[in-house]
Amino acid sequence: MTPLVSTVCVTDAELVAQARAGDRAAFGELVDRHRSAVFRAALAALGTYAEAEDAAQDACVAAWRRIASFRGEASFRTWLLTIVWRQALNRRRGAFRWWRRTVSMDTSDGTEPFPTIESTGPSPEQLATRAELRRDIRSAIRTLTPTLRDTFLLAQSGEHSYEEIGAMLGAPVGTIKWRVAEARRLVKHKLRARGHVEQR
Repeated sequence: MTPLVSTVCVTDAELVAQARAGDRAAFGELVDRHRSAVFRAALAALGTYAEAEDAAQDACVAAWRRIASFRGEASFRTWLLTIVWRQALNRRRGAFRWWRRTVSMDTSDGTEPFPTIESTGPSPEQLATRAELRRDIRSAIRTLTPTLRDTFLLAQSGEHSYEEIGAMLGAPVGTIKWRVAEARRLVKHKLRARGHVEQR
């Protein structure tokens, strides 16, 4: 019987070496370490939790099958994120769901992923619920080009560095930074045009 060994201090590289030797537990630890980032990448592409869960699971299965071909040219995390992004895009294209995507504007800590914005309308009830604002944000995001929208949603997830996003999308970091800035500018412009102003 193999003794149980703590993986807390084991690096990703060490776990990859074990996984390449056929150690499923080591691969499972790698997946656990990067589960949140993988799910957020799939969610950015697909927009629904159920679809994202399925794509993330498919990506992990694909990664296990390909682990022997992992050469370490990028980090394991970046390699895995690239796989999940491709899996999610294939799923999105196959089902023609990209145009129906929406993004939840709630985060786990109750904060908004955008600057605090208030409506210029006279109704205090509208300010309290922010329902109209949320709809307008989703609508503004949907008007972005697919390239800007994908980059923006990945950045807004807060799980990925610009370098990781660049690897997923096959673009230089400078291009990724520009896309994010341009997407934010366009979304804010759309919100202002609908009567929402950023609260300073």
